[in-house]
Amino acid sequence: MKVVVAPGDGIGPEVIAPAVDVLKIFHPEWEYSQVYLGYECWKRTGDPLSQTTRSALKEADLILFGAITTPPDPAYKSVILTIRKELDLYANLRPVFGAGFDILIVRENTEGLYSGIEWQEKDRACTIRLVTEEGSRRIARFASSCARRRRRHLTIGNKANILKSDVFFVRICQEEAEKIGVSVDKKYIDALVLDVLQHPERYDVIVTTNIFGDILSDAAAYLEGGLGMLPSANIGKDHALFEPVHGSAPDIAGKGIANPIAAIRCISLLLKYAQERENAKIVEAAIQKVLADGVKTPDLGGKAGTKEVGEAVIKEIIRIREIPEPDL
Repeated sequence: MKVVVAPGDGIGPEVIAPAVDVLKIFHPEWEYSQVYLGYECWKRTGDPLSQTTRSALKEADLILFGAITTPPDPAYKSVILTIRKELDLYANLRPVFGAGFDILIVRENTEGLYSGIEWQEKDRACTIRLVTEEGSRRIARFASSCARRRRRHLTIGNKANILKSDVFFVRICQEEAEKIGVSVDKKYIDALVLDVLQHPERYDVIVTTNIFGDILSDAAAYLEGGLGMLPSANIGKDHALFEPVHGSAPDIAGKGIANPIAAIRCISLLLKYAQERENAKIVEAAIQKVLADGVKTPDLGGKAGTKEVGEAVIKEIIRIREIPEPDL
């Protein structure tokens, strides 16, 4: 397996380092390489995403991505949106779970308001919200398949009462869910965000368009203690990229206090993608034990640093793996 590591900007390198160390516990034999991209790369070289880096990402079996800063500069094109489009990483998976709830948010990842079709004129700026049949059907099939493996229920987050493009999206999602045989309900996205926070146990798989999924999952991070806890997977036909949901957090970069849990949980998602569910469970079990022991970064009310939390998780993974198998 070829694993390309892209630490990125801000706290990206700090949180990705322990995540890579966790993955190497399970697969030291895999081929690891590192690429440089993002805002800092742009400041140094004038190019945030070089052709060499693009080629390395396209040749990778798995990509582990940190975080990037996107400056408010009309000339600067978002690196992560470019990667998602070029690798056709159409499905963004953002799990949120805790005591009594287990939600999987499935976000369309290449269209909507993040389609990249935008321009600026003298007296206005325009962004096209693109929703296609092909894009809608494949994310609907993906989300419905996830629901079928879980509790067989799909919620469609939308704003069809206002947006005709969402009337289109909802209809296609319903059609694909019916083909697979999962039950469906529809929720307007503003009411859905509130209800997820108040009654998370009601939800199983939620599918929605790009920007709605981004906002919903960020809000849902509250249920787990903040953005430092949530991983995500970007899945396409031929590629998979794993990244923490949080951003580059330049205000705390270099202070050694960034929460590495989201990045480490990306390894759990990566191992599930690689059909190694038992190893994925070990990673999550280690995280839960470390948090229960009170080893937490300041965003969770603790006093531990990034490195300390990462080392504690690694130590616990090693301990769990050394427990002998039961003699049946």
